Amino acid sequence: MAGVSITNLTRHERVPRFAYGKVAATVLPGWDVSLVFVSTARARALNERLRRKTYVPNVLAYSVGEKNGEVFICLAQAQKQAADYEMTGRIFVLYLFIHGLLHLKGAAHGGTMERSEQKLLARFAKSRTRARTHVPTHHHRH
Repeated sequence: MAGVSITNLTRHERVPRFAYGKVAATVLPGWDVSLVFVSTARARALNERLRRKTYVPNVLAYSVGEKNGEVFICLAQAQKQAADYEMTGRIFVLYLFIHGLLHLKGAAHGGTMERSEQKLLARFAKSRTRARTHVPTHHHRH
């Protein structure tokens, strides 16, 4: 059955609540997605093992079979970087999830991906938040 399973592997960080399943169903209909929130240490270790990169990424996304994918989000990095994107930490987590899903779909960084991110973020971010839903076009590390 398609959907999103969520796991929080951090010790003390709370996962923002969003309709992750609806977002995934919109971007990747029929997919099973595992959304895993990880610590800084685990994010760095995954990045080293999977990409041979030594920095702490904010998001990693990998296809693990036909219509199966994993999205890892480092909550500490998200909180740290949110202001750089003119977003609250909560909204930035949603943005990172959308970003990861678009990569699973095959999107590459660029204008088309940024427009899709903006459209999806505007659609799924709660209207009661006052966070901007504009995604700046500067490069980010993930």
